[in-house]
Amino acid sequence: MRVMVFVKATEDSEKGTLPSAELLGAMGKFNEELIKAGILRDAAGLKPTSQGKRVAFHGTERKVIDGPFAATGELVAGFWLWEVKDMDEAVAWVKRCPNPMPGPSEIEIRPFYEMSDFQ
Repeated sequence: MRVMVFVKATEDSEKGTLPSAELLGAMGKFNEELIKAGILRDAAGLKPTSQGKRVAFHGTERKVIDGPFAATGELVAGFWLWEVKDMDEAVAWVKRCPNPMPGPSEIEIRPFYEMSDFQ
């Protein structure tokens, strides 16, 4: 089962505050564990939405919207792409993850649609 694991944005991540050396080390160690377990497929941190854009669609019209975007808690600051046996395994791994932010934070896990879902 493939899942996307989202690190939700915080005020710090939206300010562009970079993680401490200690946090980078802890996350690096966690990522190494994911690699050794054969789970990690990809991962990356995202720059703040102030450096991003959105494209809004309405029929044939396209409108470009410059960041930053509101609702910080609904934004994504980073992600992993994992291959796990089931959602329980994904949750167990997330529980082992270092807190990705200096303060309170959330991680969301979402399964991908697979071809078998459409048959």
